Amino acid sequence: MGAAIATRLADLDWHVVGWTRSGRAGVTVEVTGDPNEAAAQAGTVLLALFDGEACQRVVERVRGSLRTGTIVVNTSTVAPVEASQLARWLGPSYVHAPVLGSVPAATAGALQILAAADQDTLDRVRPVLEALGTVRHVDDVPTAAALKLVANSSLAGALLALRDSLRQADALGLPRAQVLDVLELGQLGGLVARKRAFLTGQSTAATARAEFTIGALAKDMALLAAASDTPLASAADLADTVAGPEADIAVAATVPTVADAVLEPLRAYIRGHATGDPAHFRDAFLPTAHIEGIRDGEFVSWRLDEYCALFRGRPAPDEPGRFRRINAVDVHGTVATASMTLWHGADVFTDVFLLIYVDHSWRIANKAYHRSTRRTRSVHERHPAHPYRPGQFPAGGSLPENVPPPWRA
Repeated sequence: MGAAIATRLADLDWHVVGWTRSGRAGVTVEVTGDPNEAAAQAGTVLLALFDGEACQRVVERVRGSLRTGTIVVNTSTVAPVEASQLARWLGPSYVHAPVLGSVPAATAGALQILAAADQDTLDRVRPVLEALGTVRHVDDVPTAAALKLVANSSLAGALLALRDSLRQADALGLPRAQVLDVLELGQLGGLVARKRAFLTGQSTAATARAEFTIGALAKDMALLAAASDTPLASAADLADTVAGPEADIAVAATVPTVADAVLEPLRAYIRGHATGDPAHFRDAFLPTAHIEGIRDGEFVSWRLDEYCALFRGRPAPDEPGRFRRINAVDVHGTVATASMTLWHGADVFTDVFLLIYVDHSWRIANKAYHRSTRRTRSVHERHPAHPYRPGQFPAGGSLPENVPPPWRA
């Protein structure tokens, strides 16, 4: 981003002197090896750095070289508390101006800039900012920083929604190009259009320069989770992407679904319910597992032996009308979480599992459940296309090969 911003300003005849922390400039503008030399010449010092720590280190390094009246414009994405600290250090000469848009937008002067500063300071640097894009005045520094994090959260959400759509389309056997054509017509259209080369395999993380890296977006999501004290699944999903942090964010949309081995204990659990054979539960759970929930208004915590004793080795009489679905699986190294919905007559169970990889296989370490009562139409009426249709589940306990793709997702 720094290179794109510097090049944009130089192309518009601004005198730009650049410096990078790495020493690798990658730009065609004038560069220096000493940031104090660049700061001493400048009427405007513009920061485009990775995180708040980098901003603080650079500001500490050049602070003594800033001329009276020099304005520091910070386009970096940092936490609200970090932005506020920089504003306290530099006073009215500081403009916090995080930007929406990546390298192509900077190159084209089409960034959306969330600028927080007093009006006089903002007016002085407005020509520079307007050379880069559209300026949106924000009331204060921490608000500008927070808004940028929220904006990036929507990008992370779109990226993960695109990932899910592609996984589902692959499970249905749909041609990737046709799927992208249709997705480009909808709410994900802009993202699909920008990242189509990645999504069709025309470029890879190894051959293409990242416009916005997985590491940077994961960092932003972690900042938002900490600042808002709100758990954000996207932070973990992005951080656990099987790709280097310098890879373009589009790689996160192309990662394969969870390994089949993680699903096997959940399948064994389903086999136990479908057949009534407790041996499947012993395959699914660790011997130390507990099954916990509220039963008849009281908290229960069964050991595995106690839970298995509830099953008599034969299917329930209404088994042909029962349905089960794995809703979600999230893997984090050697641990995973999963949720499942079971429609058992009038009862609906939501099961939440903690799984662990031990002795070269996945097992369920613990399960908690919530039970509710269905008071609307029958399961079959509400879920006519559910993957476990009456009579489909084999009495022998193994899953059929033709289980529909929605289950696998």
